[in-house]
This record gives sequence, C-alpha cells and structure tokens, in this order.
Amino acid sequence: MTQRTAQIDRQTAETKISLKLNLDGSGKSKIASGVGFLDHMLTLFAKHGLFDLEVTCDGDVQVDAHHTTEDIGICLGQAFAQALGDKRGITRYGHIILPMEETLVTIAVDLSGRNYVVFQAPMPSPKIGDFDSELVEDFWYAFASNALCNFHVQLNYGRNTHHIAEGIFKGSARALRTAIAVDPRQTDVPSTKGVL
Repeated sequence: MTQRTAQIDRQTAETKISLKLNLDGSGKSKIASGVGFLDHMLTLFAKHGLFDLEVTCDGDVQVDAHHTTEDIGICLGQAFAQALGDKRGITRYGHIILPMEETLVTIAVDLSGRNYVVFQAPMPSPKIGDFDSELVEDFWYAFASNALCNFHVQLNYGRNTHHIAEGIFKGSARALRTAIAVDPRQTDVPSTKGVL
C-alpha cells in the first residue's frame, strides 16, 4: 500500500496554515492553531483516529476564532481527500455511538466523494472558555465540504458543552478511522459506480 499522507498549505488575508497528515500514523500530533480549545480538539482527534497530524496557523484571532477554525477544517478535509487518493481498498463507511461523561453522540461518515452534512447537536452554552461553541459545527461543515464526504452528527443527549464538543471530535476520529481502514477483501473502489 502506498503511503497515505498529505501536506496542505493555505494562505489568505485571514489565515496562514500549514498542515501535515499521515492517515496510517500512531496518533502523534503537534498543534499550534493559536486557539487553545481547538488545539485540544485536534490533539484528541489525532490520538483517537491514530492519525499523525501537524498544524500551524497564524490567524486573525484578534478578531475571533472563526477564520482560524473554519480554515483549518478546510485544510484537514483537503488533506483527507489528498491522502485517500482514489479510495481503492478502503472500508468507506464508519460510525460510532460514543459516550463522553453525561453526553452521548452518534457520528456516521461515508467517504462517498459527495459532501452532505446533517449536524443535529445543539450547544447548551454559547462559549467554551473563550471559544464560540457554534464553531464546532462550522469546523465539521468545512471539513466535509473539502473531504467530500457525508457527515452526520447526532447529539443523543448531553449537558456540558465541552463534553459535547469533545464527544463530537473523538467520535469523528473513530468513525473516520473505521472508514479509511483498508479492507483486505476490498480490492477495488467500494462503489458500484467504480469511482468515489
């Protein structure tokens, strides 16, 4: 199997991002987004997905964390698409029901080559520290739009906004880890279309 890695560099008037991804890593990460809560989420995303992930971002955090969060989501989605190539041999689908303390979330993903997002996870609090909790949804919309995948998030129940966000990132890592896994019986692209 060829190495499934990607490097994405993105520069706009709002952010300058460098991102490196190894899908077949061991969960090592080096994250410096400039947004503390996002660093925490990306670190645990790498750990639970067993992805090696490096992210640096110089963003306009003096405005707020929106551009940094969304643009890193864009870059991470592009990195998944690049690293997966034609998706030959992958499992394609992944899902998990994940508990996080009092919170329970369901994540389902299809690496279909088409983006569609259903995000049903209302946040009880508008802030997690200094982080706007609505940015969790913005991050995953940006990711799915650029990874070209179906991405479904369902908050079954939960009280603590930090736990809800963490459950979503951990669950997404686990669902994606399943979806990208190589299936030894799947020797072609897992689609009757012959392409994803």
